[in-house]
Amino acid sequence: MIDPIPFLSPRMEGERFDAHAIPLELLKDLAVLEEMVIEVAKWRYLQDHEDRKRTPRGFTDGIALKLTAVEPGSAIPRIDLFAQSDGFFPPGSQVYFEQGREHILGAIDAANRDGRISDYLPESLLGYFDRIGRSLREGEAIIFDPRNVNRPARLTRSSRRKLLLASSQTRELTEEVTLRGTIPEADQDRMTFDLQVTNGPRVTSPLALQHLPTVLEAFNGFQKGTRVQVRGIGRFNRNERLQGLAEVEHIGILDANDVAARLDDLRGLKNGWLDGRGFAPSPQGLDWLARCFGSHYPDLLPPPYLYPTAEGGVQAEWSLGTHEISLEIDLDRRAGEWHSLDTGTHVDDWKELDLAQPVAWAMITAEIEQQQGLAVERA
Repeated sequence: MIDPIPFLSPRMEGERFDAHAIPLELLKDLAVLEEMVIEVAKWRYLQDHEDRKRTPRGFTDGIALKLTAVEPGSAIPRIDLFAQSDGFFPPGSQVYFEQGREHILGAIDAANRDGRISDYLPESLLGYFDRIGRSLREGEAIIFDPRNVNRPARLTRSSRRKLLLASSQTRELTEEVTLRGTIPEADQDRMTFDLQVTNGPRVTSPLALQHLPTVLEAFNGFQKGTRVQVRGIGRFNRNERLQGLAEVEHIGILDANDVAARLDDLRGLKNGWLDGRGFAPSPQGLDWLARCFGSHYPDLLPPPYLYPTAEGGVQAEWSLGTHEISLEIDLDRRAGEWHSLDTGTHVDDWKELDLAQPVAWAMITAEIEQQQGLAVERA
């Protein structure tokens, strides 16, 4: 085996990588790179040798990309090129692997700058991006060439989509999704189930054996409104409409008052929902509120009952022992009015909260935790 050749050192950008760590799910994306680099290298060779229909024997034998280190900085994996087996590169093949890398980086950068992707890669090879970058979330990026100021090759959810749609062969795109809804149908013969997405389409999903008990529980509770949360790989058409699930990674039964599921319900409201009055909560505001509860409100605490307000906000209510607590949330101002009433002593507590600040959420959780503990003691 020859010494490894430094090949790529992409930098991960986003909140998940702030701790200088790489989530394991993202390594799946990087693993596809090896397959793509090999195929692009073969394409480049055949471009230079139009008299040949295929690459020489041994052109890719023993070639491998390996993660050799995570360099200091913001989660920078070092990927080196190795030649195994006979211990040498077939004559001239190394240059094609390096050219393949440059064409891939050029295509990514072109997508990010609205350039001509076809100048770098043929349509037939763009399909690899269906599996590269699929784990990226909004606000995240893989910067494949961070030392190149002029062409950093920054892959985001948006540029990945441009790369895929640049191919006329693309009929469907896949993305990681988290969906909530009900299960109106389950087919144990075909091992599939239907998910009725809240405020969305009804889609068919594969049913893995390990998920069967949960799916059947949700199916049997369909008439009672039992809801689930599904995390997996969604299939979308070119117009971004969900077509189905290619894979289900996790499925779980939701609490009847699950915050994210209840906020999904509120997304279906229209202006005039209250007897011709009442403003619908803004989708952006509901997204923000869902993130706040997800980041600051522990799962072990009782979820509140959530109701829309006529002004386009959301009211959260808790009933804990003798305490009746409400939080009226202004989604536009990111502010809340906290009201707590002890029905036994008639002690009333009211305060305004800046919900854009974590300290406000720390106060809410501490208060709910305390009242929950008191309610358990009294019971």
